[in-house]
Amino acid sequence: MSKRAVNLVALLAGVLFGFGLMLCGMVDPQRVIGFLDVTGHWDPTLVLVMGAAVASSSIPIRIAMRRGTALLGGVLEFPSLRSITPRLVLGSVMFGVGWGLCGVCPGPALLNLLSLRPDRWGFFACMMVGMVAFDAWNRRGAAAAAARAQRAPGT
Repeated sequence: MSKRAVNLVALLAGVLFGFGLMLCGMVDPQRVIGFLDVTGHWDPTLVLVMGAAVASSSIPIRIAMRRGTALLGGVLEFPSLRSITPRLVLGSVMFGVGWGLCGVCPGPALLNLLSLRPDRWGFFACMMVGMVAFDAWNRRGAAAAAARAQRAPGT
């Protein structure tokens, strides 16, 4: 399958995902924060949406695991317990804290740009700065590791 076809399928999946988020109201930060407010006016919508997502994806994931290859010919990679690292846990905690503080994660943040509200654009700008900073930090760490490997005696 061509790269263009793969990108088109990815775009269509993203649009479908975004439409689902909008349909379920998950682009509204107050709905997410309401889910986290277990001592006040708790909103169970998020757990219902997540439950529906898990239920509807369980069969396709089982089929994909049996096939071993993606429908478009790509490699399937499923996580294993060995791939859980302190870095992954720290990143997950940071994501969760950020999501809990403002009620927005990257998918809805992108959709919220359509609202033309300055606070939503501000969040998106800060998110992009964080992503660029992380990428720079990651590249710096990789370059330092490569330099250490070159200096290692006997290699």
